[in-house]
Amino acid sequence: MPEWLRDHTSFRIGGPAGRWVEATTEGQILETVRACDASGEPLLILSGGSNLLVSDAGFPGTVLKIATRGIRAEASFCEFDADAVDGPLGSGPAACGGYTVTVAAGEEGDDFVAYAVAHELVGVEALSGIPGLVGATPIQNVGAYGQEVSQTIWNVRTYDRATAAVRTFANADCGFGYRHSRFKAEPGRYVVLEVTFQLTQGSLSAPIRFGELARRLGVEGGQRAPLGLVREAVLDLRRGKGMVADPDDHDTWSAGSFFTNPILDADVAAALPEDAPRFPQPDGRVKSSAAWLIERAGFGRGFGNERTSLSTKHTLALTNRGTASAADVVALARTVRDGVRDRFGVTLVPEPVLVGVSLD
Repeated sequence: MPEWLRDHTSFRIGGPAGRWVEATTEGQILETVRACDASGEPLLILSGGSNLLVSDAGFPGTVLKIATRGIRAEASFCEFDADAVDGPLGSGPAACGGYTVTVAAGEEGDDFVAYAVAHELVGVEALSGIPGLVGATPIQNVGAYGQEVSQTIWNVRTYDRATAAVRTFANADCGFGYRHSRFKAEPGRYVVLEVTFQLTQGSLSAPIRFGELARRLGVEGGQRAPLGLVREAVLDLRRGKGMVADPDDHDTWSAGSFFTNPILDADVAAALPEDAPRFPQPDGRVKSSAAWLIERAGFGRGFGNERTSLSTKHTLALTNRGTASAADVVALARTVRDGVRDRFGVTLVPEPVLVGVSLD
């Protein structure tokens, strides 16, 4: 019996895999990738499936499901104190200022965040509830509520298919930008094996930079809050937007935000309506809000039909109402993209990886 990709994607859409391999060890990952590359067989690396729209025809080659597990923490930047008791992880003296935490690519991202919060490690708490696996996070530079993984990633260990060698990239060499990295810039070249984060130690969060989250917590922007409260507040906010997976809620049958927030040249941003959101960028460009543009172009919550529609909770999510095909989602995405372009002269770019389908 073939393995259907609809059973492995958050859209719950996708046809059969030509061949299915589930790798629970790094050795299995490398063996499968090298064999496919040697034979010229098409290869699809499947992480959590939460940022993927797959054709109804499926994928004709090998689908490699990353299923490695493991989290290991080591105390870092320590000053030894012979009288100090062990820190919260029991792996170093209490004088340590933080930990490097190495996470296998197949670990659930939210499980890693829960681990960090439980062990009073600061820096990823606002990423609570994001579906998908840790190995995918550096590719998209996953972020939410004022945090991005690029702020805490120490290095990324990969298999480079172009050189057939394992390579480790320090943060500065990852080419991180808004929802971007060197790994995304060369799709298919790098297979992420492990991600190492450097997290500070403490019971309070990183400074709260996102206004909506600060208001929910009752703090001023830039202030800190208890880690556990931040995690719960983020999860509540995400649930309210249909961004926490729930098999009984079709608003969560999606890939999360389907379009990235556009980063515009200054003259294009200046031509937007006066009340359009504008966030100046270091390079002189301006980031605006895809959700604002979608709504002002006439596409409200629930826009669509009985098969696929914008979420009833959040206009950035395109959703499967239960019977949608990939073609249905693509048609809706084109309608929204073209409507925004016609109204504002801005072409929105899809965030999910499209396999066997295209908006062009």
